[in-house]
Amino acid sequence: WDETHFGKMGSYYINRTFFFDVHPPLGKMLIGLAGYLSGYDGTFLFQKPGDKYEHHNYMGMRGFCAFLGSLLVPFAYLTVLELSKSLPAALLTAALLTFDTGCLTLSQYILLDPILMFFIMAAMLSMVKYNSCADRPFSAPWWFWLSLTGINLAGALGVKFVGLFIILQVGWNTISDLWHLFGDLSLSVVTVGKHLTARILCLIVLPLTLYMATYAVHFMVLNKSGPGDGFFSSAFQARLSGNNLHNASIPEHLAYGSVITVKNLRMAIGYLHSHRHLYPEGVGARQQQ
Repeated sequence: WDETHFGKMGSYYINRTFFFDVHPPLGKMLIGLAGYLSGYDGTFLFQKPGDKYEHHNYMGMRGFCAFLGSLLVPFAYLTVLELSKSLPAALLTAALLTFDTGCLTLSQYILLDPILMFFIMAAMLSMVKYNSCADRPFSAPWWFWLSLTGINLAGALGVKFVGLFIILQVGWNTISDLWHLFGDLSLSVVTVGKHLTARILCLIVLPLTLYMATYAVHFMVLNKSGPGDGFFSSAFQARLSGNNLHNASIPEHLAYGSVITVKNLRMAIGYLHSHRHLYPEGVGARQQQ
């Protein structure tokens, strides 16, 4: 069922058709990109689960998700090896993921889950590696792993909002890290300030910038009218080619003699109101006007 959902959104990106979805755009954009690069033309309808793909080239999108899912095994191995310094523990961890039915199933279809897990595990590995460089602050490896942690945080949140949990994990680690630095009396105020600034830049500014950049790409790519038009304002719809309002000559402000349509802003489907209360006695039909 979910493959029908997210595969269709990959097609929307290939066809540049505007749509609306509850999840952030990064994961679906990557699925669309994988399909585009592997020769999929975005013509499969994804109408219902179980439809045969026939001649449509879907393997690029599935292969992309499977590739990211397979990377969870080395990520887990390296994370546990770094934390425990125990080869048996790291091998056991890798084996548990290798033979996990849930991971195998999630990774073989066109889903957001393997992409999300990839960024979450990558962020965790980057954080652990960055912690191991604590005795060499401001060195090249220290900056690399700190920056990579921020990039992976943006990736996790850019796929699904549940990626917020790895942000909380890294945030808690950073607070603990800074707490010990503030308590180290051998460090000057300037050095502590540098540590604080580095973390703000790499773990707040960088992820936020990348997260917003995914939306910028999203709106640039999707420039044709589609099923998501009605969720947005008339001014926004006027920018979408193929929409009835595209390049229409409409005054910005309400003018005398204008023909207007009134609808509920939140519902976005034409209701005047979205509550249970009736209009007063003697006013119209006491329901939708």
